[in-house]
Amino acid sequence: MNRVFSGVQPTGNLHLGNYLGAIKNWVAMQATHDCLYCIVDLHAITVTQDPQLLRAATREVTAGLLAAGIDPRVSIVFNQSQVKGHAALAWVLNCLTPLGWLNRMTQFKEKAGKARDQAGLGLYAYPVLMAADILLYKATHVPVGEDQKQHLELARDIAGAFNRQFGADYFPLPEPMILGPATRVMSLRDGTKKMSKSDPSDYSRINLLDDAATIALKIRKAKTDSEPTVSYEPEQRPEAANLIDIYAALAGESAEAVTLRFAEAGFAAFKATLAELAVEKLGPLAAEMRRLMQHPDHIDDVLKSGAERARHMAERHLAEVEDLVGLLTP
Repeated sequence: MNRVFSGVQPTGNLHLGNYLGAIKNWVAMQATHDCLYCIVDLHAITVTQDPQLLRAATREVTAGLLAAGIDPRVSIVFNQSQVKGHAALAWVLNCLTPLGWLNRMTQFKEKAGKARDQAGLGLYAYPVLMAADILLYKATHVPVGEDQKQHLELARDIAGAFNRQFGADYFPLPEPMILGPATRVMSLRDGTKKMSKSDPSDYSRINLLDDAATIALKIRKAKTDSEPTVSYEPEQRPEAANLIDIYAALAGESAEAVTLRFAEAGFAAFKATLAELAVEKLGPLAAEMRRLMQHPDHIDDVLKSGAERARHMAERHLAEVEDLVGLLTP
């Protein structure tokens, strides 16, 4: 069975974009792949974090995965910092990754901005740690959004460089998986920007913990355009297309089928139906998240058990890597 590795940052406040763009597909992949789902708290500390909030966010994101249908008895669910092999392998890979490769990474430039000289080394080396996350488990497939494809390409390059340097076909070259409709859910306020927690307007996103009234209000207030009809034209009508994509993903239909069904209804009626569908699909998820978050000890037990399973695999692979590199270890 092919092995999938995917990670999610513990930034808290999971939203509809996280669910439709990643988590919903992760749930489905459990039936067809050997899956590891990691809360990447080491990645999170590449920017300043409040320690208490980081721990709370790690538990909240774990609750979101479990509430959505990730089964910790089937998939391995853990937080990255509990498996020390991630950092150890990242150092080995750092030592063979040319600076020129990292200088091409656009996300560092975007996140560091004009304060690039003050940015931490961890933020710069973030893509190498991501490669270590994947390669530590010899993952064959990685579900990624468009904004992470460059990092996965780097992981493939690093795996190839390692294999060539040490004359061993050791690491598989992980393949990207871009699955399903609405893999890139856009802001409810600007159809050209990705839905994001960092957007200052809470009306730009639907949070997984929003109640029914808030979901309905946000959809009702979602930006569209002056055209009242329902038509799917992503270039000309990005906000309208985004809402159609969201409906299609929640309903498990194509955007074309949704457009055809609502062609005569008008956007006001479409929004009302979309709000009902979103509440129907997200309401039980939010309720289960809230229930789980009232039991932090259970969440910690899930993460601890998952880390033990991940560590068993990681330690074996790390020992093989260290032997190939020539490190003298116990």
